[in-house]
Amino acid sequence: MKQYIELIDKKLDEFMPICYPQKIFKAMKYTVTLPGKRLRPVMCLETCKMFGGNFEDAIPTACAIEMLHAQTLIHDDLPCMDNDMYRRGKLTNHMVFGEANAVLAGDALLTFAPQTILKNSKNLGSEKLIKIMEEYFHAAGAFGVIAGQVVDIESEKLLEMPQLEQTEEDDKLLSETLDYIHTHKTADLFKLALRCGAIIADATDKQIDSITEFGQYLGVAFQIADDILDETSTFEQMGKTLGKDKEEGKLTYTSLYGLEKAKKDLNILIDKCYKILEDNNLKSEIFNQILEKIRIK
Repeated sequence: MKQYIELIDKKLDEFMPICYPQKIFKAMKYTVTLPGKRLRPVMCLETCKMFGGNFEDAIPTACAIEMLHAQTLIHDDLPCMDNDMYRRGKLTNHMVFGEANAVLAGDALLTFAPQTILKNSKNLGSEKLIKIMEEYFHAAGAFGVIAGQVVDIESEKLLEMPQLEQTEEDDKLLSETLDYIHTHKTADLFKLALRCGAIIADATDKQIDSITEFGQYLGVAFQIADDILDETSTFEQMGKTLGKDKEEGKLTYTSLYGLEKAKKDLNILIDKCYKILEDNNLKSEIFNQILEKIRIK
């Protein structure tokens, strides 16, 4: 895991030179290179390796996915969105570079990321590159993370609306809405990383389907864990302002189901992830580490 992270950090630095106009490139690179777990690029590399591919072929794609993830964080932190001042223990992009440059940095990363793949992955061939581009643009756009963000914003104060009468129909609506948010805001980028790694490794359709299901469970589990930590952790541990979700009336797993059920359901999802790996005879110490890191005991 540490070796993957060091490699990714090194390549991100190489792929992101500071050009003219310097402010935009500095703003882009600032959030991308903030210290982090690099979960998505690590999963891309490890999936490629797990399915018998050369993980080095996946490095540009893995780094591009981290750039896309940084783009979502920059826009998520904006005053018009979640209005956060800190990310990973550092000031958020708009706090350092101003709101206008933060918007532009996010926009620039959306296009810079696929350019990074195309420029540095010529050995993959056109067929694989087209597949990867299709995966990237689906996850990055109105069918992916943007959809999740829109519904997340629309769902603020939903639990407090007077017309909700806690009927079975209302509970179903809230549950389906939360599933949609978790799938698109979080799980879609996990699935992007896993599917791209599998495509680069020439995985079969069945293998891609199984790793996609794994990514769905893992992404939702990760978001539930984040919802739990938002209520139970500290700024020093998380590197961001905590309690804002509750303060703003956001629809989260803990606000809908409570802390204890959230912990129980999180561990059920982790167990489902392990079962998929076992059923498909997929062995990875890296994925074991990621799953145990998310699990709440």
